[in-house]
Amino acid sequence: MKKIMLFFSLCMLLVLAACGSETSKDNIEVIKFADAGWDSIRLHNSIAQTIVEEGYGYETEVTSGTTAATMQSLEKGDINVYMEVWTDNIKDVYEKAIESGDIIKVATNFADNAQGLYVPTYVIEGDAERGIEPIAPDLKTVQDLEKYPEIFQDPEDSSKGRVVGAPSSWVVSEYLGTKLETYGLDEQYNYLAPGSDSAIVADLAGAYKKGEPWVGYYWSPTWVTASYDLTLLEDAPYDEATWNDSKGTEFPPNDVVVAVHKDLPTQAKEVVDFLSNYETSNDLTESALDYMQENDVEADEAAIWWMKEYEDIWTAWVSEEVAEKVKASLK
Repeated sequence: MKKIMLFFSLCMLLVLAACGSETSKDNIEVIKFADAGWDSIRLHNSIAQTIVEEGYGYETEVTSGTTAATMQSLEKGDINVYMEVWTDNIKDVYEKAIESGDIIKVATNFADNAQGLYVPTYVIEGDAERGIEPIAPDLKTVQDLEKYPEIFQDPEDSSKGRVVGAPSSWVVSEYLGTKLETYGLDEQYNYLAPGSDSAIVADLAGAYKKGEPWVGYYWSPTWVTASYDLTLLEDAPYDEATWNDSKGTEFPPNDVVVAVHKDLPTQAKEVVDFLSNYETSNDLTESALDYMQENDVEADEAAIWWMKEYEDIWTAWVSEEVAEKVKASLK
């Protein structure tokens, strides 16, 4: 009986060892990427996953969730790679994780982004081809919205205008609410925080198709800012103290970085070396997002198109040997 029990104990140890061998501080087989809910992060995930799988032989997975949940998972090591950390939108969380050493910034994906309140350009300039006259020709800044609440009338409350904000689960939504209060716009406008990015797009698309006025939050790079003629309303120049106190300036400069869990450089050094070279731009990202929208395809198909279209960009991130493997897989 003792021999039998010893046999089973040894078997269990072997099973546990096998299970543990997949991921440890020194070894990894499946590299997990974060999907925090927007198209550009899905695009960059797909580009990086293709290179990691085809060029380096690792399996990859994607873990979806809110920004808060996926960042927490990155800190814990349940997620290994985050292709788009909008650092200033989650400044406190990001800086704390960097300082603790739980995550490592390896590259800046792009820094030429923008975010804030947009209006369709025809609201300011009109659109002769569509027979639309300008209805707010003097609208230039966020503060100028105080002159036009009746133009951006809330369909559910005719006594006020409506500003469509960021999704309610995003920290940016809180910033926008504070900004409207700082400028006194909350007295003239209702602030609508949609449940998702797609809800913002649906609301904008409906207004745009009809040539109606609309004001709301968005950011670039996105297919939305690439496809629709929108104008970003100006704001006071960024000042850190003012922003921290009242959000009464334009959004801070926002480096969008590639970050990894602290163990990944040991687990997959060659992958981290590749990610350290990962660099795109607003225009490069929007080209793929525009392709997604125009051709009604998902991020993985857009990534393949992008990698064929911009071969000179991504092949510079990897060795010639890896580049050849990846290019062969794209045919």
